[in-house]
Amino acid sequence: MSGTTEGGPATVAALVDVKRAEDERVDARARGLLPWAGEALRPYRTAIAVYLGTRALLLAVAFMNSAVRHHPVLAQLANWDGRWYRGVADLGYPTHVVHVQSTLGFFPLYPLIVRAVAYLFYWPTSHSLAWATTLAGVLVSMLGGLVATVLAQKLASGWWGELVGRRAAVLFCLFPGSVVFSMVYAEGVMIPLAIGTFIALKHRRWLLAGVLAGLATACEPEAVLLVLVCGIAAARELRERGWHSHAARRSLLAPLLSLTGIGTFAVFLWAWAGTPFASLIAQHDGWQEKSDPLAFIHLIGQLGGEISFAHFDHPTINLNLVVGVLGGFALLAMLVLMFLARRSMSLESIVWTLGISVVALTASYPFSPNPRVLITAFPAVLVVARYVRGRTWPVLCLASGVSLAGMAALTYIGTTLRP
Repeated sequence: MSGTTEGGPATVAALVDVKRAEDERVDARARGLLPWAGEALRPYRTAIAVYLGTRALLLAVAFMNSAVRHHPVLAQLANWDGRWYRGVADLGYPTHVVHVQSTLGFFPLYPLIVRAVAYLFYWPTSHSLAWATTLAGVLVSMLGGLVATVLAQKLASGWWGELVGRRAAVLFCLFPGSVVFSMVYAEGVMIPLAIGTFIALKHRRWLLAGVLAGLATACEPEAVLLVLVCGIAAARELRERGWHSHAARRSLLAPLLSLTGIGTFAVFLWAWAGTPFASLIAQHDGWQEKSDPLAFIHLIGQLGGEISFAHFDHPTINLNLVVGVLGGFALLAMLVLMFLARRSMSLESIVWTLGISVVALTASYPFSPNPRVLITAFPAVLVVARYVRGRTWPVLCLASGVSLAGMAALTYIGTTLRP
């Protein structure tokens, strides 16, 4: 009895310690399951706050347009290509090749996600499917933009440190091209998948990189560049470790899996429309998409023609030309900054940016290096935060935010300005 009595306090203390340890493990699991309440997102709070603030700003712009110019808010957010993405989600693709503008010109993953989410908002007795699809498309884009913002900060922080990473994420949110994260546009899915691919490649997570890249190539045509990016990463791994290394050979998963998205879409088009090139045909014939090495020079010439004395009988100027020329020069300047920072950035990100830049600068009008294209070349946007400091930084942020709101007001209505 005396032994039991003497051991009682020690036993109770041990049980208390065990209970405390168990509570700490439960708390740790809760923080893992609820990252918003834990520490996981602490470094990204500023970027998240700025992102949510810019989304509120753009919604305010849409409501102001609705009040002043009497355009429905959801119709504004589904303007331009948003109508086509909504068409894919609602109606699918034609069963044969067409040589005019059609839904065949748009890749399927984003509309598929939108279609699935739309059923959460669809009540046949009160709303049309188009209403639900638009709401779902905006929601998917906004959530994807939030993920892209966090990943952009993580990517930039790995290159230049936490301070520059936070500034880069803020600039990413304020950049005028981020308007696509508030519209029915596939960049809200494709860009976070692309950034995730770069982060996965950096950590040699080849399977994850391949899956993310494969999903991205089912979103938009330019994402096919990720196949090259993954191939370069795999080639470098094999060169460093040798073909005999099983871990090095595993890197081939990334480029192989990156083909699954575009490959699956091509097989579907072959069976559905009769040719795997149905989407390319629609883009070329319906939108006159073609490559021209002098496209940017011609764009400058077109703008010059509109502001010349010979054009004074037509006083309006096509703003898409203005934005395209300014965007082209901005892109060239950002490429110079990337060249200066090339040793701190990954080769894969440089290849991606150069690929997007070549497409942007050689695509025939009306496909010019506008803000939407520039934010797709996100490393070029992020690198600006590395070099802009001091008093220039708040000026740049203010100018970007004002440009974002002003250009969105024009983009949301009519055909004045493409996103």
